[in-house]
Amino acid sequence: MDTPTSTSDLIAAVSNELTPTERRIAEEVLSEPTLLAFGTVSDLASRVGTSRPSIVRFANKLGFDGYTKLQKHVRSDFSHQLAKPSERIRHGERKIPPARTAISGAIASVFTALEGGQLAELAAPLVKAETVWILSGETSQAGARAFQSGLSMVRSGVRSLEEHSYGTQLSDAGSNDAAIVFDFFRYRRQVTKAAQVFADAGVTVVAITDSPLSPLVDLADVWCEIEVPAVGPFDSSVPVVAIAELLVSQVARDLQDDATARIDRIEAIWEQTEVFI
Repeated sequence: MDTPTSTSDLIAAVSNELTPTERRIAEEVLSEPTLLAFGTVSDLASRVGTSRPSIVRFANKLGFDGYTKLQKHVRSDFSHQLAKPSERIRHGERKIPPARTAISGAIASVFTALEGGQLAELAAPLVKAETVWILSGETSQAGARAFQSGLSMVRSGVRSLEEHSYGTQLSDAGSNDAAIVFDFFRYRRQVTKAAQVFADAGVTVVAITDSPLSPLVDLADVWCEIEVPAVGPFDSSVPVVAIAELLVSQVARDLQDDATARIDRIEAIWEQTEVFI
């Protein structure tokens, strides 16, 4: 899997085409890359002493359709540079933004990704499927578990795929099923292989990942791109849990009376067996 072209390489490729103002922007971006990655257009414009349209034109010059697309590229570049937890510990103070800034940006990316009916499109196969399979990489397990817990409350036939039993579980999957797959850079080989088996079996694959370059994209019937920032040495689970909860909420709305009836049955059993003090 190729990593994104670095911001410095993008700037170098067009250096002869930059105006004096754009050169000042480039110098500022290269000296303080976190400003571009996590600041607003106004933040960068104020720092350089130029206008917002000049920042947008700079992004266009680098080949991006607006500042937001350039910002997403730079954030991805950071993640790939510091893919290993040890590298994040070693260099994190210089390259990783404050946790509050990183998580806020990632949560915003979730809501942006789900605009324009995308949430309903992602949820639709999870409503109609006979069985919903859940597959996850290591760093996305918190989101996968939150999704399994919530989805199991509103519909039956929810199964989490475990690596030690891939053979027996994957053999049960069929064309009336759907699979939701969570995985992010660095992509797990076994997750991609299992997703391929689902696709080959006619299972509708829903992928939650972090880049159009993710190996899951080619296997998915519908997919969604979100940001997964570093918090300390490890990837944050917060945006993955957030999208999992939003998907469960959408499925519950779509199932309506069926979801309500199932929750009522579960609550009755909990009461009968005195689950809660």
